[in-house]
Amino acid sequence: MSSNRDREESLSFTIPSSSHSSPITVSDQLDSYLSDPRSASGSFQNDGLLSADSSSATADSDFGFSRLDFRQSPLAGTVEFYHRHVFLCYKNPRFWPPRIEAAEFDRLPRLLHAAVVAKKNHMKKETRLTICEGHDGTETSNGDVLIFPDMIRYRRLTHFDVETFVEEVLVKDGEWLPGTPEALKGSYVFVCSHGSRDRRCGVCGPVLVSRFKEEIELHSLQGKVFVSPCSHIGGHKYAGNIIIFGSSMNGEVTGHWYGYVTPDDVPLLIQQHILKGEIVDSLWRGQMGLSEDEQMKDQELRLLLNGIRSSEESTAVYIPQDNFSSFCQSNGVSCCQSNGDSSCCQNPVLVEKAKNPDVIEMEAKLSADNNNNNNSTDTAISRIKSGKGTSRKFHSTTWLDSWEREDTYATLAVACAAVSVFIAYKCCKELT
Repeated sequence: MSSNRDREESLSFTIPSSSHSSPITVSDQLDSYLSDPRSASGSFQNDGLLSADSSSATADSDFGFSRLDFRQSPLAGTVEFYHRHVFLCYKNPRFWPPRIEAAEFDRLPRLLHAAVVAKKNHMKKETRLTICEGHDGTETSNGDVLIFPDMIRYRRLTHFDVETFVEEVLVKDGEWLPGTPEALKGSYVFVCSHGSRDRRCGVCGPVLVSRFKEEIELHSLQGKVFVSPCSHIGGHKYAGNIIIFGSSMNGEVTGHWYGYVTPDDVPLLIQQHILKGEIVDSLWRGQMGLSEDEQMKDQELRLLLNGIRSSEESTAVYIPQDNFSSFCQSNGVSCCQSNGDSSCCQNPVLVEKAKNPDVIEMEAKLSADNNNNNNSTDTAISRIKSGKGTSRKFHSTTWLDSWEREDTYATLAVACAAVSVFIAYKCCKELT
């Protein structure tokens, strides 16, 4: 699958590892930056000061939300598999060179990058390293290190401490004794704004950061939702790119990636994803902890289950069995990502987290046809009388997180079998 997809990983790439048990993915290393004609020209001094200054009409038409390639590629399954994301808070995008390891970059980020690469074969978790904005005297001061899904912060790392920090925290999965890890609470949003690496991120990123800050203030979410620009996270053709980290009800931390995000999408992401725990599938690229294939299967099942639920809840009338297949097709049950148009989804908001896991009642009606004809599909209706619709564990924020994938399939099979018996009984009763 990877060979068929055009990866434009300007800053996020995979470092080949000789050990299958300890591979590492590090932001800002390989892949030629100069090979992309839409990227800035490689000169840090000349092109590093690209941020909100590029938000002119010309820049937007060429590199912003109106560019020709915007929303022209499928999104789901475009996040390379990894377990852990490390963010070093350091200055702001105006001072970031195209690559972390660049000689003109300051010692701390350059040495941290070198230490992570040197220890990659000794790490148990595949790890990404990314730079985010840092301001002294704030929640993200220069030298602070944020680690997800651990949801911890180490304060004031210096270049003298880099080797010890990497060995104790990232290799041994322990604690860095000179510092005390602080627990992170709330949701953390990182927006790729690395203009010196790719102009699309430099144009789109700052606008999205500003809109997030406006919405956070509007909804009085200061101290609960944090947003920061970051260096490139991979897939610059999907700009605006963002990652949202947060804890679910059971404490599990998820990292969801979104692409092709516009300022108009920000209120939806805050209301649905951050506040309600619902994935916005029309913008969803993938998730930390899932392989690319798992990400695509994840979305397909969500679209099936939650799309049918949304279609049913949008109408108060009973849907005849004979007309159900055509009804589903006309109400956006199938995923529009398959045709490369991420903006056509009729039901873009799909449930990820159970709002009331203790009170869930499902009624289902099944129409099964074993014919493989394209005009006939197996469909299902799931009605939720209270709480949330059907959900399954995809390393996401659901009450089913402790379930195995096979358990979910088995439950669905039992429910479908029971409904089939009910329908058969009802049909026989009507005939008599």
